[in-house]
Amino acid sequence: MKNSILNMAIVQPDIRWKESAANLLKYSEMLNRLTSPVDLVLLPEMFTTGFCTEPFDIAEDMDGRSVRWMKETAKTLNSAIAGSLIIRQDGLYYNRLVIAAPDNTLQWYDKRHLFRIAGEEEHFSKGRERLIVRIGEWRIAFQICYDLRFPVWARNRNDYDLLVYAANWPEARNDVWNTLLRARAMENQCYVAGVNRVGVDGNGISYSGESMVIDAKGYVTGTFKPSEEAIRTFYISLDELNDFRMKFPVWKDWDEFEVMKQ
Repeated sequence: MKNSILNMAIVQPDIRWKESAANLLKYSEMLNRLTSPVDLVLLPEMFTTGFCTEPFDIAEDMDGRSVRWMKETAKTLNSAIAGSLIIRQDGLYYNRLVIAAPDNTLQWYDKRHLFRIAGEEEHFSKGRERLIVRIGEWRIAFQICYDLRFPVWARNRNDYDLLVYAANWPEARNDVWNTLLRARAMENQCYVAGVNRVGVDGNGISYSGESMVIDAKGYVTGTFKPSEEAIRTFYISLDELNDFRMKFPVWKDWDEFEVMKQ
């Protein structure tokens, strides 16, 4: 990391349905295409399986193959790597976004808003805590897919600079994806990175990706072609963000609130 610049690599994949070994191999091959160092690698929601709400035969433990791969990859790239996967812990199942650091440490966020339209709440346990991770000078908040629809949960409390959404967001609702990502950036005066997949999953649902990076003014500063399976690198500046915050200090008038834990 140089000064206030964060270099992010976003992976927009076609996820093979419930084939974690094949997906991990694909990600390793895609990451090998990087030609310069990055500070953070972002993968989509349930990046090892696709969005599946029946976790019983595909859930992994925190010392399972996929988390081990994340730790090894973070060390090899000297970069943090983040993405969500299905985790089994103490007899419960979580849609858990794991962040592996180059020093072999892990942090994680359990999805707060479970997608009841697909029955996710029937078998998964909801998260109760937000997560903000420091990478260099940056404070980065991580959330998952359906969380995007709930602005109170995402409200910036002057405690983050980049808000990441790892998602499996269907093509049929792309207008919502594009609109809400921009709204979260503007209302929270932060960068937003939306990380999505492409292809068709095992339930026949189509995804066109449209992963993107948005600045605090709501401008899309980088994106992918629709339905493009690719890895791309994006650069964002903390100095530029803080300069905008000082010139247009909306954050000084944000309302105070408290989220009740349920």
